[in-house]
Amino acid sequence: MPNFAIEDGFEGLVVGIDEAGRGPLAGPVVAAAVVFDRPRVPRALKRGLDDSKALLPAVRAELYDALHDAQASGRARIGLGAASVAEIDSINILQATLLAMARAVDALGEECPAIALVDGNQPPRLRCPVHTVVGGDGLSLSIAAASVVAKVTRDRQMADLAREHPGFGWERNAGYGTPEHHAALKRFGPTPHHRRSFAPVARFFATTLDVVVVESGLSK
Repeated sequence: MPNFAIEDGFEGLVVGIDEAGRGPLAGPVVAAAVVFDRPRVPRALKRGLDDSKALLPAVRAELYDALHDAQASGRARIGLGAASVAEIDSINILQATLLAMARAVDALGEECPAIALVDGNQPPRLRCPVHTVVGGDGLSLSIAAASVVAKVTRDRQMADLAREHPGFGWERNAGYGTPEHHAALKRFGPTPHHRRSFAPVARFFATTLDVVVVESGLSK
């Protein structure tokens, strides 16, 4: 289970950073940054936090609420950042993820952290030093908290978008390429929220372009 062992190895303000949504075919990528007042963290968070992917949705929701309660009582600070579908298609998903992480740290406020613990092995460009931690959401409580906040935030955004674009199952699959999502993509075509730079969506546009070229008599 994650703990504060990594955080305790650094002096000063330590922020944990994680993201949600690198792999889906649709929707933004969302990052969260969490700073704990470590001596005052509620016991329920210490016992409950883990890699968001290892938690049931109902448990994630409870922890998300508990983290915001901790923020309201001054025992935690939370920053959120995102990169849009247009940015993902323009600069690629990795760079968009790193941009979302930088925005999450900026959202914490003016105080500059002493160190940022980032899940994974790709360091974003931040206004503070960065220490990457592979599998960090299962090791660091700060990163685990960020993973929960990012995941719940993005899942709820995709559920909202699902009401605007029914049929893709985004309220269940959060934009990931499930069979339901692929079938709907073939049936309805892509929405403005689909990532055109991702192969299953890009193939749709390539096929559409081929049809237009043939029908216009421009094919060789």
